[in-house]
Amino acid sequence: MNETAVISDRRLAREAAKRRQARRGQAVAAASTIVVLGGLAAWVLTSPGWPTVQETFFSWAVFKESFPDVLRGFWLDVRIFMIVEVVVLVVALVIALVRTSRGPALFPLRMLGTVYVDLFRGVPTILLVYLVGFGVPALQLTGLPTDPVVLGGIALSLSYSAYVAEVYKAGIRSVHRGQRDAALAVGLTEGQAMRHVILPQAVRRVAPPLLNDFVALQKDVALISILGPQEAFRIAQIIQGENFNYTPLIAAALLYLAVTVPLARVVDRMGGGGGEVR
Repeated sequence: MNETAVISDRRLAREAAKRRQARRGQAVAAASTIVVLGGLAAWVLTSPGWPTVQETFFSWAVFKESFPDVLRGFWLDVRIFMIVEVVVLVVALVIALVRTSRGPALFPLRMLGTVYVDLFRGVPTILLVYLVGFGVPALQLTGLPTDPVVLGGIALSLSYSAYVAEVYKAGIRSVHRGQRDAALAVGLTEGQAMRHVILPQAVRRVAPPLLNDFVALQKDVALISILGPQEAFRIAQIIQGENFNYTPLIAAALLYLAVTVPLARVVDRMGGGGGEVR
C-alpha cells in the first residue's frame, strides 16, 4: 500500500513539474514575442517616413470608402475559384488515371497526358492567362468563348490541372502494389480495384498538397485582372489610380488573407506543407 502511494506521489510530482515547465515555456514564448514584435513596431512607427506610409497605405478613411467596392469584386474571385477548383479536380484526376494506366492500347493517351502536363506546368500561369485570354478571341472562331472571365478560368484550369494531376499520380503510385493484388485476388476487376481500393487511399494521402495547390489557386485568381474583369485586385487598382492612395490594395490583400490563412491552417492540421510552391 505504501509502495503504491509512493509511486502515485512520484507520478503526480512529475506531472506537476511538466505543467510548471510548460507554463515557463509559454511565458518565455510570450515575452520573446512581445519583445520582437514590439521592437519591430517601434522601429517602423518611429521611422522618418512612417507618417507618409501611414497616409498612403493605411488610411482608414480611404479603407472605409473603398472596402465595399473591393468586397463586391472579391465575390467574383470566390466564384471563379470555386468553379475552377471543381474543374481542376476532375480534369487532373482523369489525366492522372490515364498516365498511370497499364494497357498498351492506351499508350497514345498516356503520351498526350505527359505532353499536357509538361506543357502547361512549364508555362508560367500569368503567361498562359495572356495567351488564352487574348489569343482565343483573336481566332474569331464561332463557338469559342470570348468572355474574359471564362477565358481566365480556362487558363487557370489548364495550368492547375497539370500540377494537380502530378499530385494525384504520386498518390496513386504511393499505394502499395499489394493492395491492388489483394483486390484482384478477391475478384475485383482492374477498374473496381482502382475505384474502391487504390483511389480512396491515394486521395487521403495527397489531401494536404491538394489543399496547398488550392491556396495558391485562390491567390492566382487575381491574374485574370489583366484581361479586364472587375475583380477585387482590378477594382483596388482602379480606386488607387483615382486617388493615388494604395490603401485599396491593402483592403484586397486582407480579403485574400481571410480565405488563404484558414486554408493554410487546415493544411497544417492535416500534416501538409508538401504542396508545390509557385
